[in-house]
Amino acid sequence: MGFCLMLFILVVLVGCLTFPSEVLSWGSLALIPVANEALAPIMACILLGNLGASISEVAKDALVAEYGHNTKLPGLQSYAYMASAIGGVLGNLLGGFFLLKTHQTKSMFLAFAAMLMFQLTISLTTREESLGLSQPSIQRTRLSESVPQIIKKQYTDLTVAVREEGILHPLFWLVSSILVIPMLSGSIFCYQTQCLNLDPLIIGMSKVTGQLMLLGLAVVYNRFGKTVPMRNLAVGVQILYAFSLLLDLVLVKGINIQIGISNEVFTLCFSGLAETIGQFKLLPFYVFFASLAPQGCEGSLMSFLASVLCLSSIFSGFLGVGFASYLGINSGDYSRLPLGIVVQFVLALLPLCWIGFVPDLQAVAVDEKCGRIGRSKRTRMNRRVGRVVFDSAAISYRRERESDLRR
Repeated sequence: MGFCLMLFILVVLVGCLTFPSEVLSWGSLALIPVANEALAPIMACILLGNLGASISEVAKDALVAEYGHNTKLPGLQSYAYMASAIGGVLGNLLGGFFLLKTHQTKSMFLAFAAMLMFQLTISLTTREESLGLSQPSIQRTRLSESVPQIIKKQYTDLTVAVREEGILHPLFWLVSSILVIPMLSGSIFCYQTQCLNLDPLIIGMSKVTGQLMLLGLAVVYNRFGKTVPMRNLAVGVQILYAFSLLLDLVLVKGINIQIGISNEVFTLCFSGLAETIGQFKLLPFYVFFASLAPQGCEGSLMSFLASVLCLSSIFSGFLGVGFASYLGINSGDYSRLPLGIVVQFVLALLPLCWIGFVPDLQAVAVDEKCGRIGRSKRTRMNRRVGRVVFDSAAISYRRERESDLRR
């Protein structure tokens, strides 16, 4: 129980404060006068901060996967999502508090840098053994193999795991469902601030609303969603995500005003819904891939998954910038923004055309007799169908039978 509490606290810190490298970005914006005035230093600081956030996401997913495997806790990723959502709520509330009380961004940046230093101290003083992570034959490995050999072996193991159809096909669908959608969030933000003259505090509080919704969705999924077949869940969430993108169209067209909802209230309640559903869409796949990961490759596979998803999100953002430029959307002309939102909606439905790549299986199987997550001994024996050889070391893993795939 203590291990779970410590893991929960660490994930909350990651969600609230991200990665220690952001100390440099936030600290520079707070202490260096030129850094928050010139465009180039601001872009450099933001790039460094986003780099740290991306690294922290990869490290967090690997940590959760390793811990869940060692403690035999399937579906631990849903609890990590809850903790991350709580951290996001606290972080956004803290930022809004500083802006509201001081009306100066420097004090907010300095406070975040100080908290990141606190996180760095915790990270440096926390040993992996305290999290219940095993350290198998580390000293023997260091003596018998060099660092390049260890990296090559890990790369070979990961390549073999990713090439498995049960992992490759759903991974292809998940990544492609992000890549094909040009994100217009930057254009929407500019429209909200420049045309609607919304208070940045309202937009920031919409992030808090989104994180609260993400927390609720994670709780619901942890309670009821793990037994829903992956394909049905992916279809439902993708359709819901596509229609949530149309909420921006409601705001741009002023439909909310016509039905008596102000721009401030609509933005606060619905502006972050699409982003929230997009984040939630990843949760079932994290649980699914963690359950399929071969023994000894859990952390590597989940780190690879997080890296690929970060890369696809970056590409989607660049695609959105190019698409907005192609449509002629700029600070002086948002007339074609509705067209861009409609195109977003259509492209969000496009991945349903190859939904067959997602298996019609549960993310985590449920023992029918005990009514608990996991597999009975007889079921595990019946579904153990092979071995994967990782660099001359045979490692058993479980894979669903072809009969399950046909259901």
